[in-house]
Amino acid sequence: MNDILRQTADFLLSHDNFDILTHAYPDGDTLGSGFALCLALRQKGKNARVITTNIPNDFTFLQENITEQSFETETVVSVDVADEKLLGSNREKYEGRIDLCIDHHMTNKIDAPLRCVDGAAAANCEILFELFKLMDIEITRDIANNLYTGISTDTGCFRYTNTTSATLRAAADILDIGCDSAYINKVMFETKTRKKLALEREVYDTMEFCFDDRCAIIAVTLDIQKRIGVGDGELEGLASIPRQIEGVQIGITMREKEPGVFKVSVRADENVVNAAQFCAGFGGGGHAAAAGCSVKGSLQEAKQQLKDAVKEVL
Repeated sequence: MNDILRQTADFLLSHDNFDILTHAYPDGDTLGSGFALCLALRQKGKNARVITTNIPNDFTFLQENITEQSFETETVVSVDVADEKLLGSNREKYEGRIDLCIDHHMTNKIDAPLRCVDGAAAANCEILFELFKLMDIEITRDIANNLYTGISTDTGCFRYTNTTSATLRAAADILDIGCDSAYINKVMFETKTRKKLALEREVYDTMEFCFDDRCAIIAVTLDIQKRIGVGDGELEGLASIPRQIEGVQIGITMREKEPGVFKVSVRADENVVNAAQFCAGFGGGGHAAAAGCSVKGSLQEAKQQLKDAVKEVL
């Protein structure tokens, strides 16, 4: 991995005019990665901008000190993007144009000339932290806030099984630099809007148990989203709810993105079910304990497809 990191550092230092791609429905790790890399490249005199969509309100502080730049794109980098189809509305423009892929999903399918993929990293921001050392980047408070946000959100504030000693050491170093960890932890893990609270109440009512209560499924339909008036920010974090129930080995969260299309998040006991392999059956991927995919059909049709797949693995 050290050789790949060095190649990646050399690539970034020898190129310019960067478009940095995040995945659709962006979370803390893809946004933290994007804005941290953008700030790092600008520190080296490069032009760089983050290409993203629909940033949830909770994450807008990550880009507070990033001004807009106008330039002709020369280099395209993807961060925390496991597949080009996850680029959403940006897919058509950038498909087949990614020069460098930086990711921590072992199921990564992006065919870029240079790939920096480390499945042992708990978060993509963990990779960037090591990369910045090789690039001789000064970790400013803004960069530290982005890196900490990515690492803390992808580990559930260091509670998930993907957290390693290397993860904790990286976080400790970032804390020493002076990131606003107390603020970030409060915003990410302790604060809920009233709409989020109403949504969670509604979601608990949709929970269905099956296979001797070893599987729990919740669903957020378009009707629920419209009735409560929630946006992407309130929908973050719902995927952890089913796996919090005692005895549940695989938790499934279904979110209707458009009529008849559900974004599915899977959280699993990786000793029993590999979430990435499960989602691969639906064209998705991710990690052993957390993965995602999309399923088409009515709510009942989509749910039945997922149940049939669960039956096979349980």
